[in-house]
Amino acid sequence: MWHTYINATSIEEVLQTLNDKGERARIIAGGTDLILELERGIRTGIDTVIDVTRIPDLDKITVDEDGNIHLGPLVTHNHCVESKLIRERAYPLARAAWEVGAPQIRNRGTIVGNLITASPANDTITPLMALGAFVTLQSTNGTRRFALKDFYTGVRKTVMRADEMLVDISFPAMKTTQRGTFIKLALRRAQAISIIDVAILLDMKADLVISASITLGAVAPTIIHAPEAEKYLEGKKLTEDVIAEAARLTTDASKPIDDIRGSAAYRREMVRVCTARGLRSIRDGQEQAGMPSDAVLLWGKQNLESGRLAHHETPGHRIETVVNGKNHSLKNGHEKTLLRFLRDEVGLTGTKEGCAEGECGACTVFLDGKAVMACLVPAPRAHGAEITTIEGLAQSGNLHPVQEGFVKHGAVQCGYCTPGFIMSAAMLMEEKDNPNRNEIEQAITGNLCRCTGYYKIVQAIEDAKTMAEVKHG
Repeated sequence: MWHTYINATSIEEVLQTLNDKGERARIIAGGTDLILELERGIRTGIDTVIDVTRIPDLDKITVDEDGNIHLGPLVTHNHCVESKLIRERAYPLARAAWEVGAPQIRNRGTIVGNLITASPANDTITPLMALGAFVTLQSTNGTRRFALKDFYTGVRKTVMRADEMLVDISFPAMKTTQRGTFIKLALRRAQAISIIDVAILLDMKADLVISASITLGAVAPTIIHAPEAEKYLEGKKLTEDVIAEAARLTTDASKPIDDIRGSAAYRREMVRVCTARGLRSIRDGQEQAGMPSDAVLLWGKQNLESGRLAHHETPGHRIETVVNGKNHSLKNGHEKTLLRFLRDEVGLTGTKEGCAEGECGACTVFLDGKAVMACLVPAPRAHGAEITTIEGLAQSGNLHPVQEGFVKHGAVQCGYCTPGFIMSAAMLMEEKDNPNRNEIEQAITGNLCRCTGYYKIVQAIEDAKTMAEVKHG
């Protein structure tokens, strides 16, 4: 997939490499899009991948003295879900981040990466557009700043040059008079691409709308505003008649196509329905209904962030890693995903390859204390990292309580998906002292089972809580 893989130590190093390599180099952070594009041949001619995940302080969410929120290039979707600042001052973004994929995907995928991929169905672009976001691009020749609405030139096309890195996303924090939400419609409740999505931001005075921002995803080549609906809402109360007309005007702004996820006619109708639903939820103070106050992240309580590493480049250097507490020094496999590296080079075959696209969760492992899909992590990211696989859960010959629960409840049939379910459940038990059924269901949204069904799996995880309590007195 690549020839040279660089674990970078500074932005300056990244920019110099981009300047030298041009179109032959790409930055990787989460990699949840890039790895698939490389494997499928969508991106060709790339021989160098620059990993920025070890550069310090790029995962910060901050607010400046002017009230603008800043997201660093390593801020993940789960960082936004977890952030009190984003939840309180940029709620539509928090909601959109929570709607992305599953916990394992949200632990790797970055907001910046979502923006750069530039699909009109990418969830976080829509609320950031509504919030009036700007992006800052940096190269060895200086910086450029664009309003997000000017960043896109078409489907999966942006103004970025090959020598640039997106180093900052900024947008005004919501004022106390503003309220907003994000609504996504997809074919499944998790792990699904938007059929349509809508972000709404209203500035209210009492029950009057002072100003409105309504943006739409997956209904045009880029994320778009609904300007006539925005103008119409100004100075009006959110009565049922006003909501209906605003929803109709929003529908008129959409320009959807027919594709495998839905027809253009269906999309247009769902724009109307979802816009009305969003406006109604804001009017009734229910815009945060359904959003968990303490969402499952699958981080665990001992989140191990890798320390800063010296420059590391493969294939010139060995991959030095710790897997299940054991040190490994390996010279081969740098061109593979972590999934294939663990199976082929380390010799641990418990981690399964189901879809190899981040859809099924069979390859779930812990990377520096977070659950991730190993099929979407490049193997050289293992350098300097601590990894736990299904083989590492049992301690001193004793099964993990989740493993015991699966045996007790017969939550295994073919067993192929079982390692991934067990890993997700084990991390949930580390993260939450007493997870409830809803949290259990959240934790396994990224894991698919084709034969057992989910009832016995959920029962096994519920019973594992009791067994763990008994073990620990």
